[in-house]
Amino acid sequence: MLTVDFSQFPIEAGDRVLDLGCGFGRHAFEAYRRGAHVVAVDRSQDEVSSVTAMFRAMASAGEAPGDVVARAVRADLLSLPFPDASFDVVMASEVLEHIPDDDLAMAEIARVVRPGGRVAVTVPRWWPERVCWALSREYHDVAGGHVRIYKGDDLERRLADAGLQPRGSHHAHALHAPYWWLNCALGKESVPSRLYHQVLVWDIMKRPWVTRAAEQALNPVLGKSLVVYADKPIAASGAVSAAA
Repeated sequence: MLTVDFSQFPIEAGDRVLDLGCGFGRHAFEAYRRGAHVVAVDRSQDEVSSVTAMFRAMASAGEAPGDVVARAVRADLLSLPFPDASFDVVMASEVLEHIPDDDLAMAEIARVVRPGGRVAVTVPRWWPERVCWALSREYHDVAGGHVRIYKGDDLERRLADAGLQPRGSHHAHALHAPYWWLNCALGKESVPSRLYHQVLVWDIMKRPWVTRAAEQALNPVLGKSLVVYADKPIAASGAVSAAA
């Protein structure tokens, strides 16, 4: 289940791609399939190990071109172990909302992408997230949980302050918003939550036209995630130089 729309955010063969907060690798794997050199970063060693194993399996199965390299590393987004302008593409999906010092995180994203490079950032959308916070304190008030809720114009402004140029946005995963509301109101093990989860798994696996059409129609109103695309200007901004 991809949040970044690769039809709007194309990955080219040979691109150097950094996937920050990669989790279990969904965006990293897609970039690798498209012929990119991929570095997937997460703070969880379990997730880094899982992504590493999948990269190896994909290479063995011929799911990616043989001349590209993919690896997963454990690192902190606030202090990335990469030189300035190391990547053509940086993705940070559903990670900034977990980081108290998100100004520094955005500065690091802007630092490691090359001038003329591309960035995709996804975060929970403001109003579906507000419903989750209202329904359940435990949803966000836990170690490693969500520490803030972004509005779209505020996120774009802050990315611009970091030296990036937002160029478009959309919403995704409308069918997932009710699932999280059920979890927050009734608990993940409740019958309605488990039944809805089965529907989502079926949708992810089968991708029937009826749910795909419904989600596309509902995303502008109900989409659980906000996706913002940005470019790093060729002339590096003062904000990036100061942050670096």
